[in-house]
Amino acid sequence: MFRGLSAFPLTPTTETDIDEASFRTLVARLAAAGVDSIGALGSTGGYAYLSREQRARAARIAVEAADGVPLVVGIGALRTAQVSALAEDAQKAGASAVLLAPMTYQALTDDEVFGLYEDVSRELSVPLCVYDNPGTTHVHFTDELHARIAHLPNVAAIKIPPLPDAPARAKARVETLRALLPDTVTIGISGDWAAATGLNAGCEAWYSVVGGLFPATALTLTRAAQDGDAARATALSERLEPLWELFRVHGSLRVMSAAAEQLGLTDRPNLPRPLRELPPPAHQKLATALTSLGLTA
Repeated sequence: MFRGLSAFPLTPTTETDIDEASFRTLVARLAAAGVDSIGALGSTGGYAYLSREQRARAARIAVEAADGVPLVVGIGALRTAQVSALAEDAQKAGASAVLLAPMTYQALTDDEVFGLYEDVSRELSVPLCVYDNPGTTHVHFTDELHARIAHLPNVAAIKIPPLPDAPARAKARVETLRALLPDTVTIGISGDWAAATGLNAGCEAWYSVVGGLFPATALTLTRAAQDGDAARATALSERLEPLWELFRVHGSLRVMSAAAEQLGLTDRPNLPRPLRELPPPAHQKLATALTSLGLTA
């Protein structure tokens, strides 16, 4: 299941609750586009800002709107007991798999990170994807830690941060990590501007922010890489540089929030405070980029 394009939509919110209608529409668009899987309640889905009840409800809505497309649900939280409860909610909702980032306030040791995955994975009846996202969690996975976790029951995938830009170095990095993992565990790339590099280097999946709003564009890039056309995948990514630049400066969540609003798919605002929308100059820059890239329809 952890192969191809996994598209991660926003979870639009008001100041008091989830915008259920908009969220349902966003997920249904992805299912209709034919993405390989949908990632609900990831970082783009704002999981850390929602209550357990809201997350359980969002999981149920997403399963229904996904209409049979495999659905991965984020279950990250600060305490192991909370993660286990969220995993139970996701499984009851009908999720195909779960995604776990090691959220923390106190810095975690490698043994504590391993213990989190050990405790949670033994209780699961669905596959788990390890979310290696040091930019958000400040947890830095060593290869040894990845290998330890990958051998736990129900661990089926790793979602890694961007690779080195040089194709040879990126491929060597993927091969080094893969040599430590069971054959049953796939490697997927995140950080959208690095997706082509990761896919061309041998990653089996792209966990995509832009795919959550522009699935056809992300699918075209993914399929080019899967077909072995590295040059086309790279060219398609380079064409999207106006978006990648905005992602790097403002954060992909804020950019996708503004894009969804500009497309009329969500209300304004749609992010939970204290998060703020893009400033007006960036809003205009995004509008110009979407028009030039043909992404306004």
